[in-house]
Amino acid sequence: MPAGTRSFALLCIDPDAPTVPETVGRDDLQIPVEQPRGDFVHWAAADIGADTRVIAAGSCSDGVTAKGKQAPPGLPGARQGLNDYTGWFAGDAQLGGDYSGYDGPCPPFNDLRLHRYFFRLFALDVATLALPERFTAADVQRAMHGHVLAEAAVYGTYTLNPALRG
Repeated sequence: MPAGTRSFALLCIDPDAPTVPETVGRDDLQIPVEQPRGDFVHWAAADIGADTRVIAAGSCSDGVTAKGKQAPPGLPGARQGLNDYTGWFAGDAQLGGDYSGYDGPCPPFNDLRLHRYFFRLFALDVATLALPERFTAADVQRAMHGHVLAEAAVYGTYTLNPALRG
């Protein structure tokens, strides 16, 4: 941990999300690798205490909760922002709501691209970020500008496409 660290921010982003929603989840076609892709935010957290050393597996989510988690677990004292399931399920009477905290990967089963999930942890020189109550990853990125002391990143891959699984 860099000297002067007063808090951490954490982002989890899948940069391989399809950009044509009409192709997602269809049995009659495969989403081509060449389809343009965009980011899908799975987690935006800020004001994680500088003394935090571990986030236990499963402590922040045990699956997607219909209409979103009201009080995401796992990071006492931290603030957890909206993830992109909020926009994905907007307008859906069964699932629409504010999805905050961590909601894990669920790439389309018909996607021919293996999805990557980047976890980026930022050591910050401030204890709290100036964020709105209902914040996003983009808000975190703007608020931490000029306050990042260091960054660590790791990524994993995942697919639900049976043709891509080993």
